[in-house]
Amino acid sequence: MQPTPPLTRFAWLSIAAAVSTIALKAAAYLLTGSVGLLSDALESLVNLVGALMALAMLTIAARPADEEHAYGHGKAEYFSSGVEGTLILIAAMSIGVTAFQRLLAPKPLEQVGLGLGVSVVASLINLGVALVLLRAGKRYQSITLEANAQHLMTDVWTSAGVLLGVGAVALTGWQRLDPIVAFIVAGNIIWSGVRIVRKSVLGLMDTALPVEEQNAIQSVLDTHRQSGVEFHALRTRQAGTRCFVSFHVLVPGTWTVQRGHDLLEQIESDLRLALPNITVFTHLESIDDPASWEDATLDRSPQEQP
Repeated sequence: MQPTPPLTRFAWLSIAAAVSTIALKAAAYLLTGSVGLLSDALESLVNLVGALMALAMLTIAARPADEEHAYGHGKAEYFSSGVEGTLILIAAMSIGVTAFQRLLAPKPLEQVGLGLGVSVVASLINLGVALVLLRAGKRYQSITLEANAQHLMTDVWTSAGVLLGVGAVALTGWQRLDPIVAFIVAGNIIWSGVRIVRKSVLGLMDTALPVEEQNAIQSVLDTHRQSGVEFHALRTRQAGTRCFVSFHVLVPGTWTVQRGHDLLEQIESDLRLALPNITVFTHLESIDDPASWEDATLDRSPQEQP
């Protein structure tokens, strides 16, 4: 399967949404002078940079394996989500500084109704695009699209909080409500950024597949255990949209090479049906040889070598 066309299409959708919301939220800020709405506009600017990065990294991640990258280019996605998470944190700090200045020197808001209306339209655009990206991210197992979707959803909830804050200022006349809400917005953005960066780092560190997918793998292996074979040294990792699984298959020593090979082909086929975009590495061993049970660790010490 070649995932590049649909994934890059979603990245372009994210770019279009970011450009639209930047224009709308900037207009809302200019109309009202609300630092809360300014924080919303800054976050949308981060969305644009993240979407552009996502487009570049998704294009690279979809390239086929080559001599220098025998396992493909899937990890490029983690650079995109990592950069986006970092930009989110920078934007949050900028919002906090601006809010602190406005807290010390409150400024009355203007044309609140019109500004709120413009911001609502921008939030609805973000909500629609976030739902589309979230479905696509889960379907294609793309951390880049999931990060974009989560960021946009955070933007939606952030916008809702800002709108409430600006509305409260309009009703109560208490100007400091606006920067207070902006501080809450910054905290929410920081939490989102930390989560995205953490997930990116885990991907770069070859973290194992989620429990649900590991259970699916074990279920396939359990069906073959009924025929008298065993498995060990199971390891899993994920690089972008592709999953990597390796394990040893222990069969009776009296089996022929052909019989063992046929079994491995069947196991690998069953795993590919259970999990999309999976790459399987298997190692055939004799269940009757004691040495077969001594190589379950990642690295065998010199004295363990036959």
